[in-house]
Amino acid sequence: MKKNSAAWASELARKHLETPLPRRWAHTQGVARQARTLAPILGNKADLLEAAAWLHDIGYAPDLVDTGFHPLDGARYLRDTHHADDHLYRLVAHHSCALIEARERNLGTLLVREFGNTSPALSEQLIYCDMTTSPEGKAVSLDARLTEIRERYGPTHVVTRFTQLAERHLANAVRAVYTSTQLRDV
Repeated sequence: MKKNSAAWASELARKHLETPLPRRWAHTQGVARQARTLAPILGNKADLLEAAAWLHDIGYAPDLVDTGFHPLDGARYLRDTHHADDHLYRLVAHHSCALIEARERNLGTLLVREFGNTSPALSEQLIYCDMTTSPEGKAVSLDARLTEIRERYGPTHVVTRFTQLAERHLANAVRAVYTSTQLRDV
């Protein structure tokens, strides 16, 4: 199995998420399914997106938690333990507008110092995959996903504040990817 491939990533995610966090594992599987639907428009970048989809939430794994901010913890693990591809761990670090949430958690400077201040290529596609997948791994609309997140965390939680601050960016990314897949079908 090629290191940093989608197959490698799926096994790594399974190892860390399946047993301790079955709901997170279901979501992860759904995000990877969404990534595979984009393969026709991504060409040789499809495997990288799918690998990032498998690994985007690996930082939630109880054995990997350090800062408590899953994009940062997951990206550090991939970089430091697995010496993963720079593009892959940066996608994990920046997935779904993570820098906005990092700033809300006073971790923005740390995220930028370690993983840069710009989201890498394929970030919009990863947002699309993540923000159109429910916690149970089902395809959902962005509105349904944001509503579920806000209800789960409550009105004053940092994650709810983050979704409000990031909503325009998330919506633009989902719309752009959706439009690009529709144009391909014409």
